[in-house]
Amino acid sequence: MKNFFSFLSKFSNKKIICFDGGGVRTIASIVFLKKLEAESGKKVSDIFDMFVGTSAGAFNAACFAYGGFTADKIKRYWSRSYLDKIMRTSFFWDKASLIQARPRYESEGRLEVLKEIFGESTLRESNKPFLSLCYNIETREHVIHDSINTPEVTFIDAVAASSAAPMYFPTYQMKNESWMIDGSIVTNNPTLIGYQFAKKILDNENIKILSIGSGHNKNKISGETSTKWGGVGWLRNDIMGMMLDSEIHNEISSNIFKDNYLRINTPMGKINKFLDDDSEENLEKIHLMGMEWWTEFGDDALKFIES
Repeated sequence: MKNFFSFLSKFSNKKIICFDGGGVRTIASIVFLKKLEAESGKKVSDIFDMFVGTSAGAFNAACFAYGGFTADKIKRYWSRSYLDKIMRTSFFWDKASLIQARPRYESEGRLEVLKEIFGESTLRESNKPFLSLCYNIETREHVIHDSINTPEVTFIDAVAASSAAPMYFPTYQMKNESWMIDGSIVTNNPTLIGYQFAKKILDNENIKILSIGSGHNKNKISGETSTKWGGVGWLRNDIMGMMLDSEIHNEISSNIFKDNYLRINTPMGKINKFLDDDSEENLEKIHLMGMEWWTEFGDDALKFIES
């Protein structure tokens, strides 16, 4: 009988949630998930069987997986006091300029926040399976950290490596002395990577995926004007955003997984394309985007988690 139930369990679905990167824009995903918890009466950490994220999304995924925090608690880590710590710098830089002689922020404040939340806990100590990705600049290859295959890696190392966005934060050296940068260099939408690993980690082929973006830039660019741009011109007109646009992964995932896949994302409209605009005006726009997501996708999300 035990073997029979074990056999059946492989055919019952498992749910994973995947968080895109996007700096402060990922706050919108937490706003959306606060509404999901309120309307469903369930904690996100209880609904999903595995948590996947890249860059700032890795931080959100880690908080759910490790501590079983509510969305409301995680949103507090995106409050003004914590943002001031994370984006701390001891030198002057012009926020309007794209050309910086050094990273905009130092690592110390960000590491302080991660230590406050995770201490020295390793991925082995996660309450639910967790996965993040980063990029090793010395070996020029992507690196996956997860609670099953790399259990000795600390949450601090995994999240700090995955969120070491070039130009914004310094390259991050892990305890094993490898040098890592932001996982969004690999992909800003970790859905397909998450699914690939979830099949093995959860020992199940029937995976349902909720994928949450951070808004994508659909502002029109003048083709004729772009012919005159050099490096600075392309930087000013969001070439990094174009290179990190992983919406093709959404199209592939939708075609492959069909009803087992739900994507939460929309154009970001007037929200600043830069990842670190923590002005009150911009944060309010991000919050409103999360609420608009609930209006558009809330019913689908509730049906998705119940099936």
